[in-house]
Amino acid sequence: MAAPIVKIKTQEEIEKMRVAGRLAVEVLDMITPYVKAGITTNELDRLCHDYIVNVLQAIPSPLNYKDYPKSICTSVNHQVCHAIPGKKKLKNGDIINIDVTVEKNGYHGDVSRMFIIGKPSIRAKRLVEIAYECLWLGIHQVKPGVHLSAVGKAIQNYAQSKKCSVVQEYCGHGIGSQFHEEPQVLHYYNPKLEDVLLQPGMTFTIEPMINAGKREVKILPDKWTVVTKDHNLSAQWEHTVLVTEDSFEVLTLHDGEEVFCPSNLKK
Repeated sequence: MAAPIVKIKTQEEIEKMRVAGRLAVEVLDMITPYVKAGITTNELDRLCHDYIVNVLQAIPSPLNYKDYPKSICTSVNHQVCHAIPGKKKLKNGDIINIDVTVEKNGYHGDVSRMFIIGKPSIRAKRLVEIAYECLWLGIHQVKPGVHLSAVGKAIQNYAQSKKCSVVQEYCGHGIGSQFHEEPQVLHYYNPKLEDVLLQPGMTFTIEPMINAGKREVKILPDKWTVVTKDHNLSAQWEHTVLVTEDSFEVLTLHDGEEVFCPSNLKK
């Protein structure tokens, strides 16, 4: 199998992606004060939808994408990804991933963040931290001339060193004028797959799903919500990344968020 064809973005396209990325982050920053015990994920979705459409004058990319019925994804505790917002209220000790993708001027920005409700268990808090470290270890592999598989290899090695597992059924993805483009960004290493050599102008998401237990997952009857088979907790963070001339640029950093340096971590 030949390596996938990955679109190289022009400077004009990159600037549009910077805008979309900033807007997606703005949605997460807006919703942060509301993410607390007692609120339903439906209400979080409504607030985000209204903000994207009415304030940002943008489009929530997930809404009606392959019949997805909501504007954001809200994955709580053992829900891994793509969980549909609903009537269940958040409670003390929950962890939740909120995944936001915004389309503006024909380009998409995709980002997700973990939130901890009240006081979490030690295990939950550590899982959230490990998932964040995995994200940044993956990001730091990105530069021209490096094979994309280095991202997954770094993430898998670190997660397993912390006695966690990496979901393999879902991955990061190219992004630009399309919500999902080539390449697929695996968060684990598979030597049998054709590798992509990174080049300046490539844009994609890195979004490792890290489980406290085993990596196996299943899809609920709603055909979207993915959960761990063993009901152990799962955590995920996501950024949209640009390959620059000599390194990377994170297009979805929020104000005050610094590029996390994982040099002190054992890979």
